[in-house]
This record gives sequence, C-alpha cells and structure tokens, in this order.
Amino acid sequence: MKLGEKIRYLREVEGSLRGLDRALSQQELVRAIAAETSQKLSQSYLSQIESGVRPHLTNTTRQTLATFFKVHPGYLVDDPEGYSPELQSELRNVEDKLDLWLVSGADRFRRDPELKQALLTLARHEHSRDCLLLVEAIMETPGLMPRLTEVLRPKKQGTGISHPSEHRSLAGGPGRDQGSEAERQISRKRRGEKEGAHK
Repeated sequence: MKLGEKIRYLREVEGSLRGLDRALSQQELVRAIAAETSQKLSQSYLSQIESGVRPHLTNTTRQTLATFFKVHPGYLVDDPEGYSPELQSELRNVEDKLDLWLVSGADRFRRDPELKQALLTLARHEHSRDCLLLVEAIMETPGLMPRLTEVLRPKKQGTGISHPSEHRSLAGGPGRDQGSEAERQISRKRRGEKEGAHK
C-alpha cells in the first residue's frame, strides 16, 4: 500500500468518525491539524503526497499526521514490494482493504445508524478480518446466535426493540453459569475493547 493511499484511507475513516458521512477533505484535514495540533501543513503539500508527486514525508510532517490520526509514525511510509513482517504483509494488505470497504459500507448505510456504527466499529478494530470470521463461526454454530442476541441485545420490555443501554456482558447474563468457550472468548474481547477505549 502506498503512502498516498494510506492518507486517503485515513481521511475516509476520520470523516466517518467525525460524523461527516464522507471523507475529510484535504482542506478540512489541514484546518483540523492546525486547530488540534498547532502544526501547519499546506493543502498543496498534502495533495502532492497523496498523488505520489512527493513520495516521502518529512519527519516533522510524519509525526504531525501520526499524532492527528493516532497511528504509529512507521505506518506512514510506502509498504516495500514484497515486504513481509512476520510473513503477514499480504494479510495486512487485505485488512487495510477490508477496513476501507467497511467504512465505505458505513457511508452507504448512514440512514441506519445502528448498522453504520457496527460497520465503523469493525473498521476501527485492529483485527477486523478476525471479527468477521468470528461472526461466521457464530452463525455456523447451531443455537449460538439466538443465545448471544438474547444476552447482548436484550429486547426492551413491551416494544420488541433492542436497547443499547440495556446491553449486558455474557458473564453476567441471567440464568447462565459459565456458558460455552465461544461465549467466554467474546465476553473477554468485549471487556478488552472497552478498557482500550477508556485509555
């Protein structure tokens, strides 16, 4: 993945996270960086980076963008041809494309706030591919999906509507003891994500 593609992808994610239902424009990014980091970056410079006219960022600009987008500075470089950290570069490329596809899908379903939020949550997760494979495993396990739905998205009494404020962890679900291994793994994952969000 090229540096310019990464920045375009980050603008797409940032726009969705800020509720714009579209990518953050280059000009909006420049203004937000100035307002939130007190660093200056020109729109023309950003355009040259994204188009590939300038293949490299200065160290200062890389640090500024990394701080703003909350990514590691080492992410903001071209991935070398055939680069394979721990033989997983191909998988990381798949993950990047999947995240962009999920963000794009969230934009298409902006009239369904719950679905849009679910897709963005998947896109933000470090291992979005594994999350989708987990969903497949849940669907393929007989009887597991209705049980998880009952515990994670309980219906509000008398309405038949799930209420996010009433979500409970699997470990504390009524009438359940230890539950299956899959349920315990999902419970631990949810707790880990919540703890990570508070840091």
